[in-house]
Amino acid sequence: MPETEAPSKLTGGFGAPRHVAIIMDGNGRWAAERGLPRAEGHRRGVEALRRTVRAAGDLGIEYLTIFSFSSENWSRPQTEVRELMGLLRRFVRNDLADLHKSNVRVRVIGEREDLDPDIGRLLQEAEDLTRHNTGLVLVVAFNYGARQEIARAARRAAAEVAAGRLKVEAITAERLASCLDAPDVPDPDLIVRTSGEQRLSNFLMWQAAYSELVFLPIYWPDFDRRALEDAILEFHRRERRFGGLAARTALTS
Repeated sequence: MPETEAPSKLTGGFGAPRHVAIIMDGNGRWAAERGLPRAEGHRRGVEALRRTVRAAGDLGIEYLTIFSFSSENWSRPQTEVRELMGLLRRFVRNDLADLHKSNVRVRVIGEREDLDPDIGRLLQEAEDLTRHNTGLVLVVAFNYGARQEIARAARRAAAEVAAGRLKVEAITAERLASCLDAPDVPDPDLIVRTSGEQRLSNFLMWQAAYSELVFLPIYWPDFDRRALEDAILEFHRRERRFGGLAARTALTS
């Protein structure tokens, strides 16, 4: 049965930020509070992701980055890791055609070298199929850690120096940023984390330098368009200074 959409909260000319990133947290706790297995929490989390991708496209968000699986998540029990990999496989196989039909472009950031070959192929297939789409860019942070990404960028710059193509003094913040996993993707304007936790957990730490951070008390499986709009309204209440004067006037309550 299709969901009934509540009227949008975004009125008065306050549109969506260009790039929203989300730390999708709380699947396990959502399940535990309902006496359900963690796997059910993860399954409901996939449903929340589908809702969020649709809402992001409807609201005019250009880039949506999701923290789908961190490089630290491999330390979880193997049964849970297998379940998460299974959900990834099913999501790509079941949803990729719909994403492509909706003109969504999929990008993947994170380390791929040591992934199971079938997972690597699925991620590559998602990128290849949607490469020329011009709608919402869905950036999937998979096997991702921000410190690891910065280390990869440093190695890429170091390789350029070793090859004689780059001078050490030419390694500026801008040059190092160009060596990140997706240097053409703009930094997130807004980073949202669900579950009430208030930390980045090794997510987009370079790119988050001037992002607005919004922490929501709800668990990820309960996230929907209304929750996304609430986060965007909070974003508009902030004054973005970027180290200088306010970039624009905050939304008054």
